[in-house]
Amino acid sequence: MKVLITGGAGFIGSHLAEALLDKGHSVRIIDNLSTGHIDNIKHLEKNPQFEFIYDSILNYKMIERAFDEVRFVFHLAASVGVKYILENQVDSIITNIRGTEIVLDLASKRQCGVMFASTSEIYGRNDTGTLAEESNRIMGATTVHRWSYATSKALDEYMALAFHRERAVPLRIVRFFNVCGPRQTGRYGMVVPRFVKSALANDPITVHGDGKQVRSFTHVKDAVAAVMMVFENKKAEGGIYNIGSENVISIWELAVKIKELLKSKSEIKFVSYHDVYPEGFEDMKRRVPDITKIKRELGFEAQHTMDQIIEDIARHIRGNKDEKAEN
Repeated sequence: MKVLITGGAGFIGSHLAEALLDKGHSVRIIDNLSTGHIDNIKHLEKNPQFEFIYDSILNYKMIERAFDEVRFVFHLAASVGVKYILENQVDSIITNIRGTEIVLDLASKRQCGVMFASTSEIYGRNDTGTLAEESNRIMGATTVHRWSYATSKALDEYMALAFHRERAVPLRIVRFFNVCGPRQTGRYGMVVPRFVKSALANDPITVHGDGKQVRSFTHVKDAVAAVMMVFENKKAEGGIYNIGSENVISIWELAVKIKELLKSKSEIKFVSYHDVYPEGFEDMKRRVPDITKIKRELGFEAQHTMDQIIEDIARHIRGNKDEKAEN
């Protein structure tokens, strides 16, 4: 099958492209490299079943041509990282909403399937227990800029579900919870690669806030395995699935674990959110997924521990001088 991955030169998209090619699919990627990187997909260029288009998801005519012969679209193109989004709000909102509208419109006209990559951010300030697909969304005030991303992605979900109901677009929605692993950059605020890079250099590991925030981290290989399950299973059509793991840890514990595992001499330092993020930032104390649905319906089980995630990221950073320079 010929498939299209929007944002395919990004962290998750590049790993997904590999998995699809390994399964015998023909993969076309479109990416403007605003947060993705050509090095993520360079090793795929010699594969005759792979094609890369350098362009924006907002270029309707180019996206229309990119849909030629495509039977399924993985829509991953979006602004990523809290820090990047807070510093580029207008572009982030337009990319998320207009880009998704273009993909859904063309999918409707071409009658091809769509998987929309959503995010745990759509749950907003809901930090009680574990978050299931039907859990309530709790949003902050519109003056708190953090929630613009969550709102735009939630609107994307509403739009995707409407196209599914009203125009029969074969749709699947996945919500990623803190996916991390090789090729992820810490430039946009992603905590694990940022901590690992600091630990490897014996630089201070800076914890934002009090470090008591609790998160669940998922290895990118597990996330891609879950995406493939959702893609390949017909009964997933029309469904929404949390993609996450049971690697639950506080940010303070994460810093300690990384320091100890990598035998680092780094000092762990605490910094205020106000010293790191622009005005209009809020955080939540807990964000952990309930993955009962994807386990029960599709048989998904995360295979990688937190230690394996850290070790794989460290191995990647050690072997990539550009990564060390850019993060």
